[in-house]
Amino acid sequence: MDPAWSRKMLRMLEPYHGMIYFVPEANDAYERIGLRGRRMGYFASRSAAMGAVGADVVIATFFNFFPYLVRRAIPAAWQHASPTGVVDARLGAADAALRRMLGDAITSDAMHEAADLARAATAGCFPDGRALYAGHAAQPWPDDPHLVLWHAQTLLREFRGDGHVAALVAQGLTGCEALVVHEATGDIAAGLLQASRAWPDADWAAAVERVRKRGWLADDGSRLAVSTAAVFSAAKLDRRRPLSAARKLLHMPRAVKLARRQQDQPLPDIF
Repeated sequence: MDPAWSRKMLRMLEPYHGMIYFVPEANDAYERIGLRGRRMGYFASRSAAMGAVGADVVIATFFNFFPYLVRRAIPAAWQHASPTGVVDARLGAADAALRRMLGDAITSDAMHEAADLARAATAGCFPDGRALYAGHAAQPWPDDPHLVLWHAQTLLREFRGDGHVAALVAQGLTGCEALVVHEATGDIAAGLLQASRAWPDADWAAAVERVRKRGWLADDGSRLAVSTAAVFSAAKLDRRRPLSAARKLLHMPRAVKLARRQQDQPLPDIF
């Protein structure tokens, strides 16, 4: 299978899950159960499926955040709300946000079909070496199709993300160095990753220099001096793993039909 097919599926579905990190319903839900601030809400809501884990577990699994940022929120979050309560709050926020943004589309035939297909795709996932995926996969499936689709995309996203972390670690990259490489691809605005992950200037500059010494950056550090394929050549085995989920859909006529329908009549812009 061409990996581009898997990446196209990711880009199509990512906003459906990713909205939970930005919609007001999520922040309101977390505040109602006692969490304080967006950062605590983010770290707690994404890690709660693993239980009341400590900061080091979140730092390790989330991989690329400045550790102090995580320690400001975890484990303090568990003094305000239980992991089960946080998981329930997040699902409730997803339900409210999707109902607001999608309206009648949540009961459409296309939604039912997309939910069935996405759930089928998760059968290609597995927990080995994937802590975040395993935690979320242990949660019960929702009943409503729009939430089945959201939960399925959550699983596919965390499965893929855990594999990325393994690939980066296999290349000997730290979380900050991985962000430097990502920014150097030109796929994201300069400065955004450093700011959103709260890396101090000194740490960021040191990571740039380490990546430069590998021969991967141009002299000014602003772009890659080698192809991304060369950077991740040692990780090819892991990069193929996410395709195991996509392969579940490849020979399903319903998946092809739905993809074509999505191109002609896309779901409403949830942002």
